[in-house]
Amino acid sequence: MTQLRQLLSVLLIAISVTATAQEKIILLNEGNWQSDNGRMTYFENGKIVSNQWFRDVNGSKLGDTPNDIIQINDNLIAIAINWSNIVQFITPQGKAVAATEDVPNNRKLASDGRYVYVSSYGHECGSEKGLLTFERGYVAKIDITTFKVVDAVEVGYEPEGIALYNGHLFVANTGGYAFQEDHEYETTVDVIDAATMKVTRSVDTGQINLYGKMSQSGQYLCINSPGDYYDIQAATIILDCGAVISGKPDDQCFVKLDYAATYSCTTADGNFFAVGSRYSYYTSEYTFNYLTINPAEVLESGGTGGIYETMPGTLLSDLKSMTMPYGIYVNPYTGYIYATDAGSFAAAGGLWQWSPEGKLLGKHKVYINPGHFLALPPDGKFDGVDQIEADCDHTNDQIFNLQGIRVTNPIDGQLYIQNRRKFIYHSK
Repeated sequence: MTQLRQLLSVLLIAISVTATAQEKIILLNEGNWQSDNGRMTYFENGKIVSNQWFRDVNGSKLGDTPNDIIQINDNLIAIAINWSNIVQFITPQGKAVAATEDVPNNRKLASDGRYVYVSSYGHECGSEKGLLTFERGYVAKIDITTFKVVDAVEVGYEPEGIALYNGHLFVANTGGYAFQEDHEYETTVDVIDAATMKVTRSVDTGQINLYGKMSQSGQYLCINSPGDYYDIQAATIILDCGAVISGKPDDQCFVKLDYAATYSCTTADGNFFAVGSRYSYYTSEYTFNYLTINPAEVLESGGTGGIYETMPGTLLSDLKSMTMPYGIYVNPYTGYIYATDAGSFAAAGGLWQWSPEGKLLGKHKVYINPGHFLALPPDGKFDGVDQIEADCDHTNDQIFNLQGIRVTNPIDGQLYIQNRRKFIYHSK
């Protein structure tokens, strides 16, 4: 009987450990631009395992300003490290296996499990076809069997977010260097046939500067626009990829919302959480919004419905209490919610965790400017779940904060110019 009790005890412990071993989160900390101090945090089951995980595993730095991370398959993860001009490939255990240096000024990532697609502000791309040059920005296609660029296609100026739906890539263009280069802001989302790497369509949203990572829920995309900080207000575009592919007119493929979605993610039930800030040079003030967006309802109603200023539990009030929200994320496997607080932008930020019901579970100290998340599958089996989220010269000596707002009287923390906003440097 004693042995039986001991065996049952061991089994119960094993079951308990298995049941709770759900939360495996990789968090990219951007660090300070041009300081080569990007770091990777690994969080598991309520604890920070390491705030320098890449260095712990590989004995070397991650690089300068990492700004996106995706999982490709069971064994491979890609990281866009912007100022280091590399796309780093690692295993889910953090081991570096390859790095692609042919896509300078890389921004955001998407993958179909066979190729990785990377948006770039640059004008040159090394490839198996030789050096490719572009007047505007481009999207590169990397073969994960060789880690070489096999093709690239020109899109709009300064392309940002990229998402894959039904064999098509959707790329949001910003034109973010318009204030210092000889072109206008962009208002378009380019559509690329991923197989042929040809642009098949360009959807004009009428809203400038489609900046940042897009969140995807099935056929729907949530795209942020910070506007121009003067007369054009920040807004959110909800885009129906299915409508685009079917050939519907531009104005039937999206709805513009008069809210910002500076940081957004996809919820466990297919909606979007959006944390947005609007800034005006006229008033020198920020206006914040915190939303839950039902994309299907927004498209069906033309924007009159589907927008809710509510969130589960204490999530809304907790987000409002942060010094500077810098990212929000829902674990697609478990529904647990995460957000980061950049604080002063110059010191360690915070990682906050909530249950799926919105109960605050803990706050954890991480590193500088924590902003990009990836949840690893609890059983190690990546099934292709949508990201749930469903050489340069610095020629401008003005100082901007992390959201690209010019700072006339910088204070501690704002002295660190970040390329989170693209206004502060430009490509050769």
